Amino acid sequence: MKLRTRLAVSFLTVTVVPMLLIFMAFMGLSSYSTSEIRKNYGLTDQVEVFSANSMQIFNRLTEPSREEIRTQMETDPAVFEDPAYLDILNEEMLSKYAYVIVRKDHEVIYEGNPLSDSEEFYSQLPAYGNGGVDIEGGIYLDGDSQHLLKQMDFEFPDGSRGSLFLVSKVDELIPEVKSMLREMLISGILILCFTGVAMTTWVYRSILQPLSQLQQATKNIRDGNLDFTLEVEDEDEIGLLCQDFEQMRIRLKESAEEKVQYDKESKELISNISHDLKTPITAIKGYVEGIMDGVASSPEKLDKYIRTIYNKANDMDRLIDELTFYSKIDTNKIPYTYSKINVAEYFGDCVEEVGLDMEARGIELGYFNYVDKDVMVIADAEQMKRVINNIIGNSIKYMDKKKGIINIRIQDVGDFIQVGIEDNGRGIAARDLPNIFDRFYRTDASRNSSKGGSGIGLSIVRKIIEDHGGRIWATSKEGVGTEIHFVLRKYQEVIQE
Repeated sequence: MKLRTRLAVSFLTVTVVPMLLIFMAFMGLSSYSTSEIRKNYGLTDQVEVFSANSMQIFNRLTEPSREEIRTQMETDPAVFEDPAYLDILNEEMLSKYAYVIVRKDHEVIYEGNPLSDSEEFYSQLPAYGNGGVDIEGGIYLDGDSQHLLKQMDFEFPDGSRGSLFLVSKVDELIPEVKSMLREMLISGILILCFTGVAMTTWVYRSILQPLSQLQQATKNIRDGNLDFTLEVEDEDEIGLLCQDFEQMRIRLKESAEEKVQYDKESKELISNISHDLKTPITAIKGYVEGIMDGVASSPEKLDKYIRTIYNKANDMDRLIDELTFYSKIDTNKIPYTYSKINVAEYFGDCVEEVGLDMEARGIELGYFNYVDKDVMVIADAEQMKRVINNIIGNSIKYMDKKKGIINIRIQDVGDFIQVGIEDNGRGIAARDLPNIFDRFYRTDASRNSSKGGSGIGLSIVRKIIEDHGGRIWATSKEGVGTEIHFVLRKYQEVIQE
């Protein structure tokens, strides 16, 4: 869930859910409290306690008592001068949060709840005949404290005018209502707090957890530790950030491993070059000392020494050339000059060129061309010659037979030509075969000085072939020989209609 969606859900939850919960709580508490009030106060009709005004509630509470009082006024008004009767009546009214005041003419003769400011309150009581006797009516007295009055007028036996007042304080009427409202307020606050805390916790955790993981990941990288995984399943903005961070970590780890591998290869290259340069230099130095000391006493011996020195110098030159070309591979700056090359003519010239050297070394060279004379490829002639020389040079280097044989075969395979260079050397072990095109990989762990080489020849070959859009592989059998295969795409003219 996106962070923006999560915040929107949180906002709606914080606003809508509390409203629904508060409404449900209000309905539940209202229904329960109304039922309790009706039961406690004998309200048998269907008046709605919380929607009716205070006077309606007061009338409903006192209606049964008022009926009895009215009957008593008609039959025996003298009892309203009897304190004992009035005390009983007042006790009944107190249970309904009201009390009784009886006035005879202008004098209050009974008060069920004496007030500290009685005189002021008495002065506000309505005069005889102003209260009415209707069921829903009543009198509201405002002041320091609000009172509801129900006035019933009658005449005493001596002809005096009497008024009986049922009085209730507004703020004391049905305390269950106040209690329910207080509970509603507390419930609303609790609902709001609970919803707010729940949503805040949800959003906080959804943000904090991936941020904590991200923080720990940055500490790991700061400390140089890249061997960990940042796993965040969320698809929000922070989750996407963590995924990008994980990709960065992977790339950093790969770069670090590449650097370690590069440093290792560089050290290995230096070691290989040092060893392989030392061998011909030592030989050259030995032969030169032999010439200087007069060991080469005959012209034939001197000529042999000079040829050996020349060959060793060529080996050094070839080694330096490989090293120079290797640096171009590392920076992807190999200069290619592509052109159309006739396969038959080009490989014929190459075979003729290397044939003289093979003959001098006593190695039989076979050349078999099975492609048409007009087949052409797009290639860099100089770099392809490097490929052929490196492969043949490798075959010569590891030739262990008295009668060495190297065969070059060129075949037509659809849109490609396939070149195979086969020797009858010592072969390559199956475990080494997949690695022979890797840089610095050498199968002669003992590094016999007679073999020499930098270990980058075949890696150069693979790089050139792949840059030409081709593919290279090898097959071999120990003790029998090795064959290197590579394919190049044929040149085909596009005929426009």
